[in-house]
Amino acid sequence: MGGGGGAAPAPKQEELVAHQPKDQLPNVSYCITSPPPWPEAILLGFQHYLVMLGTTVIIPTALVPQMGGGNEEKAKVVQTILFVSGINTLLQSFFGTRLPAVIGGSYTFVLPTISIILAGRYSNITDPHEKFLKIMRGTQGALIVASTLQIILGFSGLWRLVVRILSPLSAAPLVALVGFGLYELGFPSVAKCIEIGLPQIIILIVLTQYVPHRVYLAKSALERFGIIISVAIVWLYAFFLTVGGAYKNSPIKTQLHCRTDRSGLVGGASWISVPYPFQWGAPTFNAGECFAMMAAAFVALVESTGAFIAVSRFASATPVPPSVLSRGVGWQGVGILLDGLFGTANGSTVSVENAGLLGLTRVGSRRVIQISAGFMIFFSILGKFGAVFASIPAPIIAALYCILFAYVGSAGLGFLQFCNLNSFRTKFILGFSVFMGLSVPQYFNEYTSVAGFGPVHTSGRWFNDIVNVIFSSKAFVAGLVAYILDNTILRQDDTVRKDRGYHFWERFRSFKSDSRSEEFYSLPFNLDKYFPSF
Repeated sequence: MGGGGGAAPAPKQEELVAHQPKDQLPNVSYCITSPPPWPEAILLGFQHYLVMLGTTVIIPTALVPQMGGGNEEKAKVVQTILFVSGINTLLQSFFGTRLPAVIGGSYTFVLPTISIILAGRYSNITDPHEKFLKIMRGTQGALIVASTLQIILGFSGLWRLVVRILSPLSAAPLVALVGFGLYELGFPSVAKCIEIGLPQIIILIVLTQYVPHRVYLAKSALERFGIIISVAIVWLYAFFLTVGGAYKNSPIKTQLHCRTDRSGLVGGASWISVPYPFQWGAPTFNAGECFAMMAAAFVALVESTGAFIAVSRFASATPVPPSVLSRGVGWQGVGILLDGLFGTANGSTVSVENAGLLGLTRVGSRRVIQISAGFMIFFSILGKFGAVFASIPAPIIAALYCILFAYVGSAGLGFLQFCNLNSFRTKFILGFSVFMGLSVPQYFNEYTSVAGFGPVHTSGRWFNDIVNVIFSSKAFVAGLVAYILDNTILRQDDTVRKDRGYHFWERFRSFKSDSRSEEFYSLPFNLDKYFPSF
């Protein structure tokens, strides 16, 4: 018989206890109500501004040329989106949910905007600038009408009734696919210039996840400012590749993605310009296009609900009371109204990448987001300076998305801590909703890429747009399926109520049932007296 001692000692009882669910995310450096010191807050605010530039630039870059606009129009649209995003972020942080959420451009509104671009009444216009103006006015009218949907649902409290029966189980697929569902904007865009996109991913991961555990003195700086440092390094590297002639004989597409001097924004931007309402002219209205844009506004409403829930988690706040979510949706509707009045060619929603940045930096301070809104407004007015930062190559931004969208997706998975994962009901609802959330939009996108139009192709273009917009959103489909199943399968059973985690969120259904709600979500200037939350 070989020696070697007896059996291993039995594990201690506390080692066998699973991690306890937490109402608030622990280990956050600065929560929603605790601002960092001013120098640090300003730098963090600039970092949020830098991150939100990606969507702000990508959407006009895709849409403006199709509308007939050139670099000058593209730069002006970017400036307008920045300006309105700054205003909307301030409105949301002061009077909406009061969460540290950046309100920016949304990919959800791209499909109905393209439908307006392809409308037959614009096809005979030969002058590109005139065509651009007329299409812009068409999108303005559609956005103005679409904004009423969120304004009514939000301020009337109707959305509060919908959210009241949301459980952690039905929230998990929604929030998860708000982040994971944007995978198409991640590595596929990185691969368009892999020599700068991949180093950005690697450097950011090393700086934020490895070095802080080896170099303690640099821990907080690298964890909080890793994006600024890594983007500066890779952007400089891309600049040297550009001036060194690395892309001199490359295809045009490669040059557009890799070079640092191909955005056209610096040349097209004015030195000083203040966007103003109806700067493109009086909006025009088309009933069918308005209905399609309203469908996009409803999808954006659902996606933003998931993003608000993720932001509240990363800000170490308690779950958002339904009345506060409804209030935030109403103010987001006001934001879409401003988009229509100013002419951004795009609607507004919660910036998913900035929500992920809260998780990366572990700073969920409201003040930081308000400072970032100041940067948005400042650089939108000083166009040339803002255009310099907006000209960062898209693969660098896409590399950031790979990490930031993943954080938001993980926030969704985190809500499963409140659910019974040993329940077959839980497994079915979770698995089926996530699968359908990925599978249904994939079918719609594949069909559209092959046929040139969506699966629903009737004589009513507006009806086609409504259906195609709704079922092209991964987060919307997953959230809808989970919400319906969770509230119809054995909902009244006491065991099921615990399995779905509903009892954990019970005390947050009402604004006044938990004292922390007032700390995190009450309105400033004693406005709760006149606009009480329920």
